[in-house]
Amino acid sequence: MSLDTMKDLLIDELSDLYSAEKQLVKALPKVAKAAASAKLQKAITAHLEETRGHVERLEQAFETLGVKPKRKTCKAMVGLLEEGDEMCKEDGEDAVRDAGIIGAAQRVEHYEMAAYGCAITFATDLGENDVADLLTSTYDEEKAADEKLTTIAEDEVNAAALEAGQGATAEQ
Repeated sequence: MSLDTMKDLLIDELSDLYSAEKQLVKALPKVAKAAASAKLQKAITAHLEETRGHVERLEQAFETLGVKPKRKTCKAMVGLLEEGDEMCKEDGEDAVRDAGIIGAAQRVEHYEMAAYGCAITFATDLGENDVADLLTSTYDEEKAADEKLTTIAEDEVNAAALEAGQGATAEQ
């Protein structure tokens, strides 16, 4: 695709996000299964449902712009999900692995917030307010997911991971 206009750039950004969200729809069930914390599993499963909605919103954005939805492989998401998959497969204390899963998930959320933020700016600059509104709804959900992960880490997982680490230190 040739990037000759800001609309081309917006469509390119949406294509990247479309790929990212589709990759997440496939990955999140495995991440939820790997999590030991019930709260973390529930949060990931809830975000999976939101992510399916993100895909639908992106399809609406493409339609609003008068183009067919297309995917441009999001290489950043490929890498982030590979790292997350490695974390899910690590041996060791459940709570420590859960803390790592939260970290990996938050890196995904931060990437998405940055990408959606750019796309919102492009859409707004182009006067594509309907598209900007769709993207803002998703951005807000990504931010809320990140905040929920922080809460789970602070309220439960990190303390359990620290305790697990204390037990390991005492045994050595």
